[in-house]
Amino acid sequence: MARNRQKDRVAQAAPVVETVDGGLAELIPDRERPRGWTLLIDGAPQSHVDLDDPARLTFEYQRRLGHIADLAAPPNRPLQVVHLGGGAFTLARYVAATRPRSTQQIVELDGSLVQLVRRELPLDAGARIRVRSTDARAGLAKVQDGWADLVIADVFSGARTPAHLTSTEFLSEVRRVLRPGGFYAANLADGPPLTHLRGQIATAAVVFPELALTADPTVLRGRRFGNAVLLASDRELPVAELTRRVATDPHPGRVEHGRALADFAGGAAPVTDASAKPSPVPPPSVFR
Repeated sequence: MARNRQKDRVAQAAPVVETVDGGLAELIPDRERPRGWTLLIDGAPQSHVDLDDPARLTFEYQRRLGHIADLAAPPNRPLQVVHLGGGAFTLARYVAATRPRSTQQIVELDGSLVQLVRRELPLDAGARIRVRSTDARAGLAKVQDGWADLVIADVFSGARTPAHLTSTEFLSEVRRVLRPGGFYAANLADGPPLTHLRGQIATAAVVFPELALTADPTVLRGRRFGNAVLLASDRELPVAELTRRVATDPHPGRVEHGRALADFAGGAAPVTDASAKPSPVPPPSVFR
């Protein structure tokens, strides 16, 4: 009987469509998960949330960000996290579920999107999550020095990362906010010839002494447009464990670091505020 009721709930779930500041937002029900939803903005998938199991990460890049959150501190230790870009609050929900008593700040420019997500996909009342509706860089400027164990950047406007979030000046602000030994993780999107991705590696290398990059091998080889996750810190990175976790994902990825990553960057020039450009426009085929 309970199973039938569950099937009824799935059958009755309908998409939620609403215009937000950033375009047309759609919450599409997951037909296999009673309380699972995918958020799209102007047809571009942004994130997936399972309200019954917030520790379940479906998108490849979100799984890789989840691995980084897992490795940011010993298991079960609460984290202090800044999320630049909110989406459906997927990673904040993940940290709250896997590391109870964590304190988190979400900075999301699209206030209408924040209201939609809060209404349709409410956060756990006990989660220590504060949401600010402001520009990512402006919100970062309000975080005190050395507050964060982890800063996650996952900011897209029209499927592109804004230019002012790609520079050495921006990453200097990120490092100011991180405690010694803290992690910075960024979701980056690029395709052949990977000019943007190489430039972001060179930019991060100016600010952080330790870097690693993880992505699908076909993306790293420049064969298709896709996501890559950049990890940076002022301490030695857990490359072996990250490599193991990424390799055993449903869609295995590869991790580059050290000399191999420097070679991949290929002498690209660091990006400054004066030279910054948004990330490239994804080809239409990406979202088909």
